[in-house]
Amino acid sequence: MRFSATVLCILFSPILAANSALPAQPVLTVTPAMHHVVAADATLEQLAEGFSWAEGPIAEPVTGDILFSDVPQNKVYRWNEQQGLTVYLQPSGYTGLYPQNNRQQGANGLIFNSEKQLVLAQHGDRRLALFNGFDNGVPQYQTLVTAFNGKLLNSPNDLVQHSSGAYYFTDPPYGLAGGDNSTEKQQSVNGIYRLAPDGNITLLADNLTRPNGLAFSPDEKWLYVANSDPAAAQWWRYAVNSDGSLGKGKLFFDATVQVKQLPGLPDGLKVLPSGVLLATGPGGVWVISPGGEHLGSIQTGVAAANVALSLDNSWLYITASSYLLRIKLQQ
Repeated sequence: MRFSATVLCILFSPILAANSALPAQPVLTVTPAMHHVVAADATLEQLAEGFSWAEGPIAEPVTGDILFSDVPQNKVYRWNEQQGLTVYLQPSGYTGLYPQNNRQQGANGLIFNSEKQLVLAQHGDRRLALFNGFDNGVPQYQTLVTAFNGKLLNSPNDLVQHSSGAYYFTDPPYGLAGGDNSTEKQQSVNGIYRLAPDGNITLLADNLTRPNGLAFSPDEKWLYVANSDPAAAQWWRYAVNSDGSLGKGKLFFDATVQVKQLPGLPDGLKVLPSGVLLATGPGGVWVISPGGEHLGSIQTGVAAANVALSLDNSWLYITASSYLLRIKLQQ
């Protein structure tokens, strides 16, 4: 979650601008298996631009519309083929709760739960929240969790839902002015948490300095978590126990060396039905096999924040710095 300078215009365009910094040939092949995921000649489409830091894309059930956050601007946008780009939620994640040393940022990660309800990881309001519709055009949110052991969370960043109904989420300090040194930081760790259907919250892991994006393997036996620390730019894997707890984390892939050469850090990720990871990292989106082999990358030219799959897994949507992009997949 590194923020770029604000670009003032918002543009809907089905093709890359002539002066775009995005690569015309984005697919980097490391092994031939990469071409089972994305074709060697696949191109990036620029769908919209002009965001301070685009994040948290997700496909809306039924419509397939793409929702995504602009974190510093406290907005959630909607994009579809027919209407292009529209503002959907404002405010998205900061409504005035806990203003002291608060960067007043909006939502980051977004998901639709098993009931097809939008759930947001809200940086500014320091909570997981359920979107409950509009009141005179103003979005209404219901708090799902905002504290652990009687102390406020840092700034929930990303989340997933297990088939049990439990939410798993990460809680780095990005929403607090001063980060780990903020006087408003109440949690001593930057944790990975589980919110059970009965409302009980459990700290599952505290071994990562900057836990960020997360996703389950298709069989839910593993939870993958990105660590967005330039000194330890890594993806970790945790066994998911039958009671919902996590086993000891194991390093899955380390990209710390590449961070010194390419823009971006391990951030958001998704897992294909095949078990292949699509994980934002240095240079763009890393494609990694379930066995931990780097198959190749989708190069974005700018720091990539997060990814979303279309409802039929045929498109990958990428939020990258000030852009919303997409690329065709071999699915």
